[in-house]
Parts: sequence; C-alpha cells; structure tokens
Amino acid sequence: MDQTLEAALDASRRAVDFDKNEQYKQAIYYYGVAVKLLKNLSNVPALAEKFTEYQDRIAELQKIILEEENQKHESVTPPESELQRCKFLLNQALDADEAGFKEEAIKLYTNAAELGLKAKSTSNEKQKITNLVRHALDRAESLKGIKKNQAETVLPNLPSVPETDLPIDNTSSVTSTSSNSVTSTARPALHRGSSVHLKVTGGSASYTEEEKRVLLYSSHINDNEFVPFMNVDLSERFQYAIPFTDKDGFLELSPKQKPDFAKWCRPEELFSEPKMVMGHVVDYYSIKQTVVSDCSLVASLAVSAQYEKKFGRRLITSIIYPRNKNKEPIYNPFGKYMIKLHINGVPRKIVIDDFLPVSRQNQLLCSYSSNRGELWISLIEKAYMKVMGGYDFPGSNSNIDLHALTGWIPERWAIRPNEPDFNKDNLFDTLLLRLHKGDVLVTVATGDLSDADADRTGLVPTHAYAVLDVRKIEGERLLQLKNPWSHLRWRGNFSELDTKHWTPSLREVLNYDPDSASQFDNGIFWIDFESICHFFDVFYFNWNPGLFNYTYCIHQMWKAGSGPVKDSYNIGDNPQFSLEVQPDVTGAVWILLTRHITDIADFRKNQEYITVLVYKNDGKRVYYPRDPPPYIDGVRINSPHYLCKIKLGHNPDRRYTLVISQYEKTTTIYYTLRAYGTSPFTLRKIAEPYKFEKEITDGQWKGISAGGCANHPATYVHNPRYQLVVESSNNNNWLLVIMKGPKQYQIGFEILTVILNDPEAPGAFKSKSSGPFRSGFVYLELEDVPAGTYNVIPSTYMPGQEGPFFLTFKSSCSIQLSRLQ
Repeated sequence: MDQTLEAALDASRRAVDFDKNEQYKQAIYYYGVAVKLLKNLSNVPALAEKFTEYQDRIAELQKIILEEENQKHESVTPPESELQRCKFLLNQALDADEAGFKEEAIKLYTNAAELGLKAKSTSNEKQKITNLVRHALDRAESLKGIKKNQAETVLPNLPSVPETDLPIDNTSSVTSTSSNSVTSTARPALHRGSSVHLKVTGGSASYTEEEKRVLLYSSHINDNEFVPFMNVDLSERFQYAIPFTDKDGFLELSPKQKPDFAKWCRPEELFSEPKMVMGHVVDYYSIKQTVVSDCSLVASLAVSAQYEKKFGRRLITSIIYPRNKNKEPIYNPFGKYMIKLHINGVPRKIVIDDFLPVSRQNQLLCSYSSNRGELWISLIEKAYMKVMGGYDFPGSNSNIDLHALTGWIPERWAIRPNEPDFNKDNLFDTLLLRLHKGDVLVTVATGDLSDADADRTGLVPTHAYAVLDVRKIEGERLLQLKNPWSHLRWRGNFSELDTKHWTPSLREVLNYDPDSASQFDNGIFWIDFESICHFFDVFYFNWNPGLFNYTYCIHQMWKAGSGPVKDSYNIGDNPQFSLEVQPDVTGAVWILLTRHITDIADFRKNQEYITVLVYKNDGKRVYYPRDPPPYIDGVRINSPHYLCKIKLGHNPDRRYTLVISQYEKTTTIYYTLRAYGTSPFTLRKIAEPYKFEKEITDGQWKGISAGGCANHPATYVHNPRYQLVVESSNNNNWLLVIMKGPKQYQIGFEILTVILNDPEAPGAFKSKSSGPFRSGFVYLELEDVPAGTYNVIPSTYMPGQEGPFFLTFKSSCSIQLSRLQ
C-alpha cells in the first residue's frame, strides 16, 4: 500500500502543477495515473474523495481542450479551393511537359484552363486564376505548334511553381496523369516480381490460366474488387469536373465510432491548408491512433515512417498516389487517391476518396497526424480499412499489416523464456544488428495481462508497440518503443519514473532526460530487454526484400475435396513444389506462404492453420509425412503468412521438396508461394506424369480373404488378387499404386510380375512391395516399368483383420485392371 500511495501522490502533484500552468493535456495524463492507483485504495474515505475529485477534474479539462479545438476548427472551409485545383492540374501538366509526354501535357494544360475559366466568376482569387489560365493556354498552344501574335503575348508573368524539398530524380517519369495516357489503357500481363530490384528467376515470367483465375478470385475482397497494381495504373486519372466520390460508398463505422459520429468531411472542410506530408519527410512522432482497433497498423506506420526518415528511402510514402515528378505524394484537391497495398499475393490498387469520419466536436474519428492538416496517416488507414471491410476492424498483427504496406517479408518470433529452444541472446543480437542496418522493421506485442499487471506496468494487454531503437550500453540491453495511442507509457525499469537505473552516462549516450520526458506523455519510452521478455508475447519482424537478389512466385488453389482432411498419414495429395538451387553456393532461400483472405469473417475467426514442410527428396513428391523425415518441419499457425528459411551450404543437396500443409482441411484455400534467394534458383509445381487412372472402390478383406501378410503362407494365398496390364510399346513407363484401409490395421501390398512383353527390359522385376506395413495408407511409385501383366495382392499384417480397402492405380500409359479373386 505504501508504494502505491507514494506513486499516487507523485502523480497527483505533477498533475496539479501542470494544471496550474494550463498544460491541460499533461495534467489529464497524470490525473489519470493517480486515479488508476487510487482505485485500489478507494476503501480509505479520504482517498476515495480524492479519487472522485481527480475524475471530475479530468472531465472538466477535457471540455476545456475540446472548446479550444472547436475554436481552431471554426470557418475552415477553404476560400481557395478553385485555385488549389487549378494549381494541381497545372503542376501535373508541368510534370508531364518536363518528362516529354507532349499529348498528355496538352490535355492537362487544357483541363487546367477549362477549370479556371469556369471558376473565374465565383472565386475571390480572380487575378491568380486568370494568370494560371493564360499560362496554361499559352503552353498548350505552344505544344500544339500554334504561333501567337506579338500583341497577344503581353500577359502577366506566371509565378514559378515552388521547388520541391527533396532532390529531383531525373529518371522518374510522370506518375499522375489522366486516364487517356500515353501508356496503353489495356491492362498488361501480370508480373511475378514483388520488388523492383529483384530479378525473376527459375520459371516462366507469364502466369498460367490457373494462376490468373486464382488472382481474379482473390481480387474480390469484402464485396469490393481490388485488382493487381500494374504500370498502367501509374496513369490513373485524378482530376474530375467535381470532387471525386468513391462509388463503393462510405466505410462501415466501428461501434466505438458510431456514438460520437457526426458527419463525413473532406480535408478542405477541416483544414485551411491540407497537405499530404508536412515538411521534408514523414514524422513518426506525429502518428496518433484513436478509436479504431488497429494498433498493429498504426505501429506499422510508425516503424515505416521512422525507416523512411532514418535511411532517406521512400517506403511508406511511395504507396500513395497521385505523386509529383519527384515521386512525392501530394494533396489532391479533387479528392481522389490511390494506395498500393500488398494483398493476397500481389500488390493491389486501392482507390479511395478523401471523406473522413468526424465527431460532434469536429474531431477526426480515425488515426491522424498531430501535424495539423497532414493527411497521409488518415488516408492510408482508410485504404486499408476499405480492404478489411470498414473501420469495424477485428484487429490484426504487424506482420500482416507491414507486409500489406511495404511488401517486406514477415516473420513471427515468439517470446518463450521458459522453452528450451528460445534463444534470448540471439534474439537481442539480431535486433541490435539488423535494425540499425535497415534490414528489418520490428514491432512487439503484449499478450494477455492481468488488470493488476496492466495498471502497475502501464502496458496495454494484446497491444502492438513500434520498436524505434535498440541499444546495448554499459551492459544494459534497452529498447525504445512507441505506443500507437501516443500516450500511456511503461512504468517500470528505465521509464521516466525510474530513479534507480538512469545513470548520468546512460542519459548522455541516449540523449534522454527522464525529468523532461515526464513533463509530457507522447507514448514513447525506454524499456529493458528483460522486462520485454517478461511482459511481452511476440516480436514481429518484416525483412527487407533487398537482402535478396532473386524471387519467384506461384499462385495456386487447394480444393477442400483434394486428399484427406488430416494429412497425418498421407501428404501425397497436398500441393507440392520442387526447389532447385545451384550447386556449391552459400546463402539462403526463404519461402513465404501467403493464404488469400477474401472475407472479413475469415480474417476475424481465422481457423485455417497452414505451414510449409521441406524435404530432402530430390524434388520428388512425398507421400509419407515422416518418411523421409522433414528437413524443416513447419509449425501450423493461423496466420495468413508463414515463413520458412532454408540455409544453403556446401552440401550435395540441390533439390528440395516443398509441401503445403493444413491442420484439418475443411475449405478450399487460395494461396501464393513466393521464394526469395541470394542466388538463382528454380521453383516449380511438381507435375504428375500420370495420364491414366483405375480404381478399386469395393475391395474388402472378409472371412477367408482376410489372409494376412506373407509371413502366414497358409492364409496369405486367400487374399484378394487383382491383375494389372500395362499397355505400352515402351519400357519407360511410370506407375503409382496407392492403397487406403482401416487406420487400426497395418496394411501393405505386393506386385508380382506375370509376363513381360520384353523379358530383357532393364526395369524388369519379379516382385515389389509397398515396403513396411503401415497404418491406413501405403503406396508404391515405380519408374521404367516394362509393358506386361502384373498381379497385385493387398493384405493386412495379421490374418483375420476384416475391413474395406481402396486401391488406386495411376500410369503414364494405358492400363487395364481386373479382379482375379
């Protein structure tokens, strides 16, 4: 009690100090801390009174802040909207003009002039618009080759378009033009690449008809269509006669949004100067989550923005359109935006308008930037929520969200200190090395926490945090995290409240002053790695595809009726792929399995558990799950993504078999298998060489015909017997025989040669068996089978074991099958 009371007193003193200085947001935070701590001591009458007093003061301060905000929002309808739209079109025209797209530039100059002429009579910015119109018409006519008289050329000079903040990329082409572009409007062939720098290797560059059907099916998500993003989409039209409105309508609001929802507003109704990004680069400090349950998405936005700022490479802003010639996303006064997201195996095109949900207090009811008028956070969130069926988002994890935003390779790293295979030191060393090199984006999430632990630690249960920094100083292993809420911080070791661990040298190296940090809660805090391992549940890594040089992908469908529900006995019907690497190379091949999700109910429940198994089987089909034993035995997880890492060394193994596996397959799934390699490789679906098939569906061992195996010669001869005729003029035939029976019995079969068309055939044999007797399922696959006649004897291991069985014969040539006994 003494400790809790002391902490409550400290928080209440800070709250009162901030309150007196009219720093109301800081005061609300510390009043809130005091209230939480006093809640456990409310049985003391005097403390109960303070508990109520602080709660009431929080409500009063919130009203004061809302009133201040409302005053800021008054009369923000922009008087220069017509001028903004004219400038937007003119800038697009100038970009096209500079890039050499003459016809496109003429159309855009003409559109700018037409819009200006229509707006002139009603706008207060008549002179500015007149100048824009004249400039646009002059340049359009110049491009058309129309010469003007000298008298006509005496016009006011048009001000130069402001230079952009970042250096111009001279190799970039215009990316925001009208729909009638110089690029063909017909959608081109899809491409198997996922990142610009990655070379497509080891397979056909064009998609099969089956793959096209898979991608078409998985384009329909939550009753909307999101087609694959292609180069032709860079010529998307972004300007209209009136501001754009999404034909798919407003997004469904979440239950937390609805009570306070007032209306949908465009940015120009909320801000006098809306911008896509404020300043030179995106600011990860400004990102704030509100009532939408998408902490993992907001944490993903934070680490993506931090990467962009730290390494100077466009990552999150590169997915927003329209853009200027420097590939910077720009505010579009016509209200249309296109966001590129990696969804269901490929980058996809998400078109949205700029209507945002607003409360009765004129506050945004979505994630937003604390930089007033900055839009990129709200618009990316809206695009992602559109894919997910609306703002009523069931929650996700940062692996899924970061992959959607960036295409970076997702990996889940569970924190399990009590398990023997959990290597805590390796985890931290990986974080320390890779995060600083820009090889990976990282978030970390809590699991379930008790109310007492949540109050004591300041951590939120089942919540995602952005990992901003990792340091090892003076033996201390520290991480800097950001809460997407932009408030509520860690209260343990190395928090701003910690008076024990912050040494002067630590403060200096980290440029951190706990006293200053305690003045305002922005949700960013330091925490030691030991506390992470104690209170958090999982790290989510998303790896830079730039670590690899080559890629290839295959899009497939796995029908629910194909093979058994469980693959514990037979995986021969599972989708299988052959991976071939170059001899004597080191490095790695990573395999990413992505299950396509097309309905929010599937995403919400997510009962499909998937994995990838890797076998050293010379790239051939595998039938028994444990024979040969898997080289990499995947764990089945209910996530849309599963990553398998194959480390290459100087060994003779060049061909691997990859097997897709589910736990209790009940529905048809659509999926993408993508490989990333440091050196060239070949990935292909294992094709069956069998064109002909015969089945025995009424087989049974009963009475005397349940003769058991050959160890019982007196009864073995009474087993059922079938005759197989291989009809071929060649001796290089393929044959596959599969038998299924009761799982409680050990079963097998024998094939005996009766007569061969060519007795000297190289593949001739007297007898072959299915090998050791097994429970419920056995098979035999033979190559170079000579044409001829064979007898097949199925049996159980012991005599007297009655039950049904099924036999399937597959062959590369014509076969005949009959029953002998």
